[in-house]
Amino acid sequence: MAIQRIFQYIKEKITGAIKRMNNGEKNLKNAEVANEKIQQEKRVKKVNHIGLYENRELSWLKFNERVLEEAEDTSVPLCERMTFLSIFQSNLDEFFMVRVGSLEDQKLLSQKLRENKTNMTAGEQIEAILKRVAELNERKDAVYASIMKEVGEEGVHLTDFKALAKSESKYLEEYFMKEIVPLLSVMIVGRKQPFPFLKGQEIYALAVLGTRNGKKKIGIIPCSSSVFPRLIRIPTKDDTYMLVEELILHFLPKVYKDYKVLEKSVIRVTRNADIDFNAVYDEDLDYRDKMAQIVKLRKKLAPVRLELSRDINEDMIKQVCEYAEMEEPHVFLNQAPLDLSFLFQIEDILRKDANLVYQRRVPQPSPMLKSNEHIIPQILDHDVLLSYPYESIKPFLQMLQDAARDPEVISIRMTLYRLARNSKVVEALTEAAENGKQVDVLVELKARFDEANNIEWSRTLEDAGCHVVYGIDGLKVHSKLCLITRKVGDEIQYITQVGTGNYNEKTSRLYTDLSLITADKRIGEEAAKVFQAILLGSVVEDMEHLLVAPKCLQNKILAMIENEIQIAKEGKPAYIGIKINSLTDKKIIDKLIDASRAGVKIDMVIRGINCLRSGIPGDTDNIHIVSIVGRFLEHSRIYIFGTHDRDKVYIASADFMTRNTLRRVEVAAPLYDETVKNKVRKMFATMLRDNVKAREQQPDGSYQKLSMVGPVLNSQEYFYEEAYMEAGDAFHQLLRKQDMDTEKKQTV
Repeated sequence: MAIQRIFQYIKEKITGAIKRMNNGEKNLKNAEVANEKIQQEKRVKKVNHIGLYENRELSWLKFNERVLEEAEDTSVPLCERMTFLSIFQSNLDEFFMVRVGSLEDQKLLSQKLRENKTNMTAGEQIEAILKRVAELNERKDAVYASIMKEVGEEGVHLTDFKALAKSESKYLEEYFMKEIVPLLSVMIVGRKQPFPFLKGQEIYALAVLGTRNGKKKIGIIPCSSSVFPRLIRIPTKDDTYMLVEELILHFLPKVYKDYKVLEKSVIRVTRNADIDFNAVYDEDLDYRDKMAQIVKLRKKLAPVRLELSRDINEDMIKQVCEYAEMEEPHVFLNQAPLDLSFLFQIEDILRKDANLVYQRRVPQPSPMLKSNEHIIPQILDHDVLLSYPYESIKPFLQMLQDAARDPEVISIRMTLYRLARNSKVVEALTEAAENGKQVDVLVELKARFDEANNIEWSRTLEDAGCHVVYGIDGLKVHSKLCLITRKVGDEIQYITQVGTGNYNEKTSRLYTDLSLITADKRIGEEAAKVFQAILLGSVVEDMEHLLVAPKCLQNKILAMIENEIQIAKEGKPAYIGIKINSLTDKKIIDKLIDASRAGVKIDMVIRGINCLRSGIPGDTDNIHIVSIVGRFLEHSRIYIFGTHDRDKVYIASADFMTRNTLRRVEVAAPLYDETVKNKVRKMFATMLRDNVKAREQQPDGSYQKLSMVGPVLNSQEYFYEEAYMEAGDAFHQLLRKQDMDTEKKQTV
């Protein structure tokens, strides 16, 4: 019994040891797995943070840098380089007003909140932005100096007092005292005179004033005025001018006679314009009137940037920042004038020389339409795609006018986001309403910086008898959709137009956009459902043909990408082609990364913000991204899913941004007509071959111009040349037809 107990004891010990050993091995294995998982997550996090994603705001600054490159490019005509420089500045102004302003608001709400791509807080993003802007400002100042040197060589000069003779200085002094001083509003900051409100984007002369008892005060004079000109002409010299703010700054001692002007500078403040509409909107107030109040409120928001034309002492900068309630890192010293809008006046002087501007281009008639016939019967016969600015918007406007007068048209429905000042679209809609048609118009009053214009147009439409609605709670209606409904006997006919850009005659000559006009009943019926939902203040849940945000666009895009992934996994060719303005939607970005890893070939033409980095081995090396910045603003959106033999092709109003895919009403339309489809395929392929205005994204997120290997191709110029050739062919065909008709009549 004792021996048995000993054996039993030994057995239990051995079994326990084996069990502990097995558990130890299992725990060790689990620990190794857990450690490997942690390390993998760290690697993924590191790759994601450094390699795969780009910060939205820094990506936008890279886009604006590409605009600045056009101002630097000496192959671009001089006047156009001045335009690009002005655009660079106005872009940057809006960026501070909207994006930096929004980040400042976020920073106040939460110091810890991080964006979902590069994991940066609002404060970290602002710090990175300010550093990058300082670098870009140096380049801008250098470009300005270079351009103005060339302007001088063309005979137009912007002068200062150092370059003037005594007689010229005397003339300017007399001009200042007689023409400027009576119109100036002179301010001194003191106990009884608080620091004035500085209007956003306006120019002020700032003086550090010494008093008789040795104290310092601040003097401020507004220089922006519609009463006196920005450019003061020097009469003794041909085409020689001085900026009015420099004139005022020079003669500050004449204004502040009882003080000594110790230091002086021109200053300019940029204010936050990113209003949280939901925070100020009151359901009990009229929607349109509330938007009018918000437009006024925008002028009074907190400053986000202070620019100086001259360096002043640090203590005074600190004091001005305290008065303006702004942090010192937001102060920038510029060598170039703080407002470059005067360059357009100089351009007007120089434009008489054709070598200093782009070759004149005029939008051409569409080869898909006969210009001497009514538009609607032609659309009933075949789909039409208009390509702006290469082709004219006139056929669309003519179609609206025809619809307004067509007795078989019973209704016109339209979404309006931005309109021209003298809108032919509004004229046609008001005429239709006055002719007894049912006209339903969605006017988006929250179209940023176009609110005032849209408010006025909404009143005009209402006065004419149109049924006007103002959007959907919590959603902007950004779609470009028009539906004309006709009743011919017992048959209902739809003419549907889906566009990538606004119904704006002016921008149709400046932006590249696509406009599909079709009588396809499938598309017309779904467009009718979209409008029905909008009029009821809701959104459609699902569509078979159209892609409609916010409920059935992003999910269908993801499904089509997934389909290409599955095809690639089967070893078959898979392809995605995308042309958009911006890419920030992380769900779509991550799906594109999955597609690249699966072997799907992806070509993307992205003009502006791009939060995805291409060309990273093993992750995004099947993705090729280019940005085209040239004479015209690239604005069209194209989606292609699948290889040529099986592809689905769409044009759309939506970029791949979360605000577009989930927070707006957007519409993408499929192209079913093979002629139209081929036209868009060819356009996309041509843009990918651009080696003049295209920049290719590198794995580190930078962009490089393509080397001009093979034939030189500027895609925008190519499309215009093509439009001219096709219009010429159509014209000659019309002449030949007229000759044949004449010959027949003579024979008879």
